[in-house]
Amino acid sequence: MAHYGDLQTHIYQAGLRGILPDFPVDFATLEKRAENALAPSILNYVQGGCGDEHTQRSNASAFHHWGMVPRMLVDCSTRDLSIELFGLGLPSPIFMAPIGVNGEMTQDRRGDMAAATASAMTGVPFCASTLANSPLEEVAEAAGDTPGFFQLYTPKNPDLTVSLIRRAEAAGYKALVITLDTWVTGWRPRDLNTSNFPQLRGKVLENYFSDPVFRSLLARPPEEDIAAAVQAWAAVFGKVLTWDDIAWFKSITHLPIVLKGICHPDDARRAVDHGVDAIYCSNHGGRQANGGIAAIDMLGDVVKAAGDVPTLFDSGVRSGSDVIKALALGAKAVGIGRPYAYGLAIGGAEGAAHVLRSILAEADLLMAVNGYPDLAAVAQAGARRVAAADHRA
Repeated sequence: MAHYGDLQTHIYQAGLRGILPDFPVDFATLEKRAENALAPSILNYVQGGCGDEHTQRSNASAFHHWGMVPRMLVDCSTRDLSIELFGLGLPSPIFMAPIGVNGEMTQDRRGDMAAATASAMTGVPFCASTLANSPLEEVAEAAGDTPGFFQLYTPKNPDLTVSLIRRAEAAGYKALVITLDTWVTGWRPRDLNTSNFPQLRGKVLENYFSDPVFRSLLARPPEEDIAAAVQAWAAVFGKVLTWDDIAWFKSITHLPIVLKGICHPDDARRAVDHGVDAIYCSNHGGRQANGGIAAIDMLGDVVKAAGDVPTLFDSGVRSGSDVIKALALGAKAVGIGRPYAYGLAIGGAEGAAHVLRSILAEADLLMAVNGYPDLAAVAQAGARRVAAADHRA
């Protein structure tokens, strides 16, 4: 298809032959389908947030008080959604955000591989999580020629940290995304009420169990004593990072370093001063801390503080219009999270690819209708904060 938005023409033409889409194109229907496909324990883990989930809900709803002003008499018969990031030419401004329970999202428990396959099918980069059911090397191979990023939960053991990073480098990942806000897990009532924490049940730990440094810490290999291996994982997970650690990371890897979880402009400025390669504005989708401000409402100040250093963004993105609003507020690339995970649940790689294509189609068509032929025009147009009264007919 010449443009992402051509997907809708394909759907309508298929309808003339009595063929309906296999998967939904909207988030609400997608979520309902996933609710029927997933086991309650996995659904709660993916769907749930921290506390009463106010921040999680605000992340999504806050996009509604940002608006775009259309421009007319602009030739948008050709649109360009491509970007350059980390020296890579990428066909679109979206990427698949890291989700630690991806591996459990498909019936065969190979959801990480399905996500990477969806990346290969769409050209949308996959940010692979440290928490996975498949080794990071196999995940990178499944993504084919589409570049991927590796998200790191920093272990307390520095040798294990170095080993994971070296493996990511050797596997061909193009950036190291260091998560800052998850050295301890936030208060998640849905999981607590069912006493369910997947990692303590031995799930999504394959990157540890396959790591030579981690295995050297064990008296017996994981395949012989899973309980001991899980306890060893719990003992090494979650180093508390400070600004002093950034120089160490820069000394041990040649990969671009991205700090995930930056929401305050002062932290963005400090990250730039420490020489990081990108800022990642995210509040972990409302899963780690409740009572915060919606991530999209913090994005503009973070972008301004980051200056020429690119800002990635996620949290609450549910549609193509959300993507364009985040780009209008200055994001360089926008992470898609729960939507593609639900796609995995209902259709594996094909389901996730369909979700990504649908989001890109909506984004492309919004640009066409609003008079934005490229992402530079989106950034120039910006987004306007809309007061509640402005929504009245």
